[in-house]
Amino acid sequence: MDDYSLDEFRRRWQEELAQAQAPKKRRRPEAAERRARRPEVSKTWKVIAEDEVLWYRLCQQEGHLPDSSISDYSCWKLIFQECRAKEHMLRTNWKNRKGAVSELEHVPDTVLCDVHSHDGVVIAGYTSGDVRVWDTRTWDYVAPFLESEDEEDEPGMQPNVSFVRINSSLAVAAYEDGFLNIWDLRTGKYPVHRFEHDARIQALALSQDDATVATASAFDVVMLSPNEEGYWQIAAEFEVPKLVQYLEIVPETRRYPVAVAAAGDLMYLLKAEDSARTLLYAHGPPVTCLDVSANQVAFGVQGLGWVYEGSKILVYSLEAGRRLLKLGNVLRDFTCVNLSDSPPNLMVSGNMDGRVRIHDLRSGNIALSLSAHQLRVSAVQMDDWKIVSGGEEGLVSVWDYRMNQKLWEVYSGHPVQHISFSSHSLITANVPYQTVMRNADLDSFTTHRRHRGLIRAYEFAVDQLAFQSPLPVCRSSCDAMATHYYDLALAFPYNHV
Repeated sequence: MDDYSLDEFRRRWQEELAQAQAPKKRRRPEAAERRARRPEVSKTWKVIAEDEVLWYRLCQQEGHLPDSSISDYSCWKLIFQECRAKEHMLRTNWKNRKGAVSELEHVPDTVLCDVHSHDGVVIAGYTSGDVRVWDTRTWDYVAPFLESEDEEDEPGMQPNVSFVRINSSLAVAAYEDGFLNIWDLRTGKYPVHRFEHDARIQALALSQDDATVATASAFDVVMLSPNEEGYWQIAAEFEVPKLVQYLEIVPETRRYPVAVAAAGDLMYLLKAEDSARTLLYAHGPPVTCLDVSANQVAFGVQGLGWVYEGSKILVYSLEAGRRLLKLGNVLRDFTCVNLSDSPPNLMVSGNMDGRVRIHDLRSGNIALSLSAHQLRVSAVQMDDWKIVSGGEEGLVSVWDYRMNQKLWEVYSGHPVQHISFSSHSLITANVPYQTVMRNADLDSFTTHRRHRGLIRAYEFAVDQLAFQSPLPVCRSSCDAMATHYYDLALAFPYNHV
């Protein structure tokens, strides 16, 4: 059956479902006669409505059980209805802030430096040099420390963690002294590779779909990846004329990694295949934020003043190396942009003016502008119906952008540095700007809590939590375990401590 027939079947099925749910009226004889004249049509639709291939294709088209084959279940019609009901329940839980929430256990006497997450697995780095990992997809959040090779260092004497990144199999941490540790989460809590720069690492990137790490230190950008034998090596090295502030690895590049680096008013496309350095953008206003997808790169640039020209977001084609769109033209600078997680033909951005904007990539217009925060927007993500944004003032806000309505918000007192959500979960991290304790009384729990930072994990479908993590490093055989609590109403809109 072609796509037209599938859409026609969907339309007829929705009409018949609506008729079945409507109040039944007394049938008139004329209507009964008309129905009697169409027995063959009704029989045909009854046969089609029980076609397992059709229901399987509907499930696949709407993203339900994408990895399943048609032989995995005997009644795909029932599976489709259950998936629709679960989707409705999740949306209701999101809107009503109903589910479970956990504050991930903090390392004592330290301040949070950086947080990242991937598919519910969270990594955090601290001023003590400690790196910790949680798998929030399980009931018991096992939180092991990832060890460094320098075991002779005394506790608290290790350099601060500058950046952390994580994907499905790797965890990476960069330190203030220029060292880089890479762990394989499938094999253990000791690093599989350690790399050293001569200067501080300014930017760190980790591919979300393969084993590629990119670092920027001084005027050098280095790409690291394992060879066929599994030994890590330098895949490519590049020299740039200015210090790199933003660095991202392009997803889905297959064998040879590709990165995008922003250094002041310069934007480079870096290809490991032939160590080629292509200049995408040059000698314009400085870059203020950056994100990449498989085919495009989007970055904000400073304005030249309202009289001359406002701040914009430029969208470039990675394949053609040319500009596709110029978006925005607002007074204040763009502070974050999310292209990779946005629905097709849409992109969301945050600005110094506290507004969150949805950009239509087909028309180049701003589809929606929300006054979301008092200070600048520091993190933002959207899907097909909601936006979650974080601000420098410490607020996490959830919006139903189709209704232009704020659903709920949570305050934690530090800038929101990281936001990541799926259909059923949300990870937020409030990271302090100051990484030094402002009060020497570390025995005071209240004082320490006020300055240390906070990571929260929300789960809106508790029945999806597993009993054990698929990652060996996060299983309950490890010594350290995080405390957590469940609150079915999420009844803490503000937290001032």
